[in-house]
Amino acid sequence: MAKGNSILVSSCPAGQLREFFIATGETPKPGQTVQVDPTVALKSGRHTAKIYSRDADGDRPAGAHWVLLEDSGQGKTVDDAYAAGDICRAYAPMAGDQLNLLFKNVAGTADDVVAGDLFILDSGTGKVIVTTGTPEAEVAMALEAVADPTADTLVWSEWAGN
Repeated sequence: MAKGNSILVSSCPAGQLREFFIATGETPKPGQTVQVDPTVALKSGRHTAKIYSRDADGDRPAGAHWVLLEDSGQGKTVDDAYAAGDICRAYAPMAGDQLNLLFKNVAGTADDVVAGDLFILDSGTGKVIVTTGTPEAEVAMALEAVADPTADTLVWSEWAGN
């Protein structure tokens, strides 16, 4: 599952990289999506990022989608969560960028992912889920199949856009 050992897979990414502080009370992992928290003042020239949260799964964000990257500069991997107050690196992908996105497994189920499935963002977790209902934004497509995931797992994906 996943491709390689980092979140950003594209060899020539077109998006934007930025540093943020992690919001109070949050411990997101690389591959999750965050958004700028405009209610927190800048610290050291950086905004604070909070886990993607909208009115419903698949809603468009008010700003850019930011995907958390691993903190390889401090020897951390895609499996290492950030803590509140940490400085993190996040990437705003462009259509066509390939990433390993954190897929949300629903407790007690084994939700298969089929190559070609379209993903939306789960509000409140910033993880991707297979499209349900009538979302406003299908953000990515699975480039691999994942059979019977029993926990959250990284899925090799292509970003579709905002």
